[in-house]
Amino acid sequence: MRLCSWNVNGLRAVLKKGALQSFIEDYQPDVICLQETKAKQGQAEVDFEEYEEIWNSAERAGYSGTAIFTKVKPLSVRYGFLDEQTELPGWEDDYGDARREGRVLTAEFDDFYLVNVYVPNEKDDLGRLKYRELVWDKALLSYMKTLDNEKPVIVCGDFNVAHEEIDLARPKQNEGHAGFTKEGRQGMSNYLANGFLDIWREKHPDEQRYTWWSYRGGARQRNVGWRIDYYLVSKRLLRRVVRAEICDEVMGSDHCPMMLELSDER
Repeated sequence: MRLCSWNVNGLRAVLKKGALQSFIEDYQPDVICLQETKAKQGQAEVDFEEYEEIWNSAERAGYSGTAIFTKVKPLSVRYGFLDEQTELPGWEDDYGDARREGRVLTAEFDDFYLVNVYVPNEKDDLGRLKYRELVWDKALLSYMKTLDNEKPVIVCGDFNVAHEEIDLARPKQNEGHAGFTKEGRQGMSNYLANGFLDIWREKHPDEQRYTWWSYRGGARQRNVGWRIDYYLVSKRLLRRVVRAEICDEVMGSDHCPMMLELSDER
């Protein structure tokens, strides 16, 4: 089974460029998870006949949002977190309410849950750092552990954090800045300490590759990037992982896609 994940930074824009069509034709994913769709179903001209479309769009127009296009019909679909996470205090802040921004979309398959996430960023002034630390990261970890009690979990998407110095081109210059704060990095460490693997890093322990580049200053051409997109996988799925790749040759967004291949072995 081939899974792909891509923050498209606007689904309508990436379709207009033909980038998503080319990617699907070249990679033939069984399931593709999209983040930052910035559209509701029907607002984008999507024509992928083999795929069922599942959307979780933000209430606010042109903002955030996730979608899953799948050839394999899910057993069930969940939009957002469970009640035990959404009832945690502190969800509303000066920037909004992440529960209403279409940031979590889950498809249940026979032998695993696939969770598509678009994690709120900390903001350049770190105005949402505590929100990430005290609300979002706690809720997502709780959700992952709850699902993992039922069957293995694969979480993919834009986590808006580089975990270690190897995960960004200029760690010293960015230490303490949004995307590379000790609190955000600890959030990722907490996921990994609770039975989940950063599967690309597991398969490529010493490689320095990136999934996001600023549009400013020719960062992508100079490969001054960050690895902030991940597949986090329940440890007991490791034996089924055939490949985990960063598809950094694919253009069309400020992020590039990721790919995960699973064997049929159960």
